[in-house]
Amino acid sequence: MSKLFTPTTVGRYRLSHRVVMAPLTRMRSDPGDIPSDLMVEYYTQRASDGGLIISEATPVSIRGNGYAGAPGIYSDTQIAGWRRITDAVHARGGRIFHQLWHVGRQSHVDLQPNGEAPVAPSAIAAEGYAYTKNGEAPFSMPRALELHEIPDIIEEFRAGAGRALRAGFDGVEIHGANGYLPDQFLQDGTNKRTDAYGGSIENRARFMLEVTQAAISVWGADRVGVRIAPSGTYGSMSDSDPAATFGYVTTELDRLGIAYLHVVEPRIKGIEEIAKGQAPVAAQHLRPKFSRTLIAAGGFAPDSAEAVVAAGDADLVAFGRHFISNPDLPTRLRHRLPLNRYDRSTFYGGDARGYTDYPAAEVVPA
Repeated sequence: MSKLFTPTTVGRYRLSHRVVMAPLTRMRSDPGDIPSDLMVEYYTQRASDGGLIISEATPVSIRGNGYAGAPGIYSDTQIAGWRRITDAVHARGGRIFHQLWHVGRQSHVDLQPNGEAPVAPSAIAAEGYAYTKNGEAPFSMPRALELHEIPDIIEEFRAGAGRALRAGFDGVEIHGANGYLPDQFLQDGTNKRTDAYGGSIENRARFMLEVTQAAISVWGADRVGVRIAPSGTYGSMSDSDPAATFGYVTTELDRLGIAYLHVVEPRIKGIEEIAKGQAPVAAQHLRPKFSRTLIAAGGFAPDSAEAVVAAGDADLVAFGRHFISNPDLPTRLRHRLPLNRYDRSTFYGGDARGYTDYPAAEVVPA
């Protein structure tokens, strides 16, 4: 029997399978960063009985956005739109956590209030591109946050968590991966501060842990998750000792009693390696430091997902691109049906094409 399709728990919730829909930025909200009708259809298609969805990354403030068209959770006007999505997922027997997001330096002045500079722990520019209303643009030079500003951003996360509760979500996930603001504070390649939020690992981890505690104050620890990327280099991220840095933050998150840790694995290169089910590294290293549910994500194919769960290195596996092109992915994996191919050109922004028009499997074995 496939280990992926055995029951498990995430915090207070019991799930019937271990195939998770990863958070996926798709940039198809209505004006005002309000979830659209198209988004309701998209999430409804991908909900499964006893399955877990993690919503697309959602800015907790206007300053926290680096992608025009991403839905927000920074205003009460956005709550009703999200409620339509959570109601639809629940109607199909699924669970959905809301991913709270602040991009920090990965933004552009065109996306910031009054054309101001993006904010970061230190004034160090990131390599890469923001998605503005006029198309891609190189990330702008950020300014370093003043010490007195940091509590206000932590409060934005708490307020976003509160709106997610009112919108009917089952929990929230802190986006601490992929070079976004909590990750920028955590890693010493982007954090050159000399105050209470810089220097030692303990100080650099402070922001991520305080943001997590803010969410816990709204939800309770058993309905809060955190996503990290120990080997991630997106956004020109780096750390002088990632094993120590991420080992410390994992241990501290475990002490907080969070529902799960969501680990982005090193990208698996090449079809041949995927076919062999190459064992991911990061989950193996962090598993002994985290006593609760661990979700692995990043480059998984059906066989490698089965292998990582069977080995005990992760409890669940999150799929991204395969969920984009296969709205019925759990069914296809359960019955080993062929997968639709995804169209990368339609990932970010646009209309229904490449979003809600991927077909479900025509024949499902009895």
